[in-house]
Amino acid sequence: MEKTLKVYIYAEGERPIFHSGPLDGIYASEGWFIKLLQENKGFATKNPKKAHLFYLPISFRLLKLTLYVPDSHNRTNIMQFLSNYVDMIAQKYRFWNRTDGADHFIVACHDWAPAVTDEIMSNCIRSLCNADLRGGFQFGKDVSLPQPNIRLRTNPLAELGGKPASKRRTLAFFAGHMHGYLRPILLKHWENRDPDMRIYGGITKASYLRYMKSSKYCICARGSQVNSPRVVEAIYYGCIPVILSDNYVPPLFETLNWESFAVFVQEKDIPNLKNILLSISDKKYKQMHGRVKQVQQHFLWHIKPSKYDVFHMILHSVWHNRVFGIRAR
Repeated sequence: MEKTLKVYIYAEGERPIFHSGPLDGIYASEGWFIKLLQENKGFATKNPKKAHLFYLPISFRLLKLTLYVPDSHNRTNIMQFLSNYVDMIAQKYRFWNRTDGADHFIVACHDWAPAVTDEIMSNCIRSLCNADLRGGFQFGKDVSLPQPNIRLRTNPLAELGGKPASKRRTLAFFAGHMHGYLRPILLKHWENRDPDMRIYGGITKASYLRYMKSSKYCICARGSQVNSPRVVEAIYYGCIPVILSDNYVPPLFETLNWESFAVFVQEKDIPNLKNILLSISDKKYKQMHGRVKQVQQHFLWHIKPSKYDVFHMILHSVWHNRVFGIRAR
């Protein structure tokens, strides 16, 4: 891929919505991907005739912040803005119409991205944090985007790492706001019920990091949407992700064997959560912990891209789905 793949980045579009994005927080994957691809001389090409893929450099987080009218509960203007942009691209260049956008892609971490692109960019490859099989995510075409919570934009790898497997004393940990229907159910069954199950609502940042770095299993319960930054956070801190989100497609699914380093628990099995985790032998736990450390490299944002990091993995997943999508037709 590094020797072959070429990506054309459309120059059209004005900041802040285009060509920039957040570099910290839970939407940082948008900003880091835009920044690193625009700076990259290996993958990016200025000649669209040489391109295998075409990138629409939109930050959907900044799109929402710029255009959404607070409390309006109306996204029509956002969808019209995107439609106008695609029409302009299609009229100015021949590449969109050539494939009806099938070789074009977006990288979007905001929750609304699937809904506002479902019709306008229906043929595009969409790399989405909100990878919901019941929410329009098209398996085999779309890509599940890793969603970290970058705390320091000048050092996206700050606070990386955690205790070794042998020194992780807490069986399971969760803390978070009560977004969505599932987290209140989780707390109803487990908050202050069992010393092995550290399940909380809101706690301090220091306590949150301490538990993430010292727990065996980190519960990644869906919030308002299927995705949660805890999935990537757990991997950052060496904690085995326990995914509680029935219709979620985990990141980089095309490449990684998630069942080798994560636990998937159906939402209906929350009452049996502790027994499920205790049924995993110590030997298997240590193997899974070792694999978490092995795959960690694929989820890291570097100020300068490093081979096999998340920047490369996103491009690989997009390219993978484009190549195999062509073969399937």
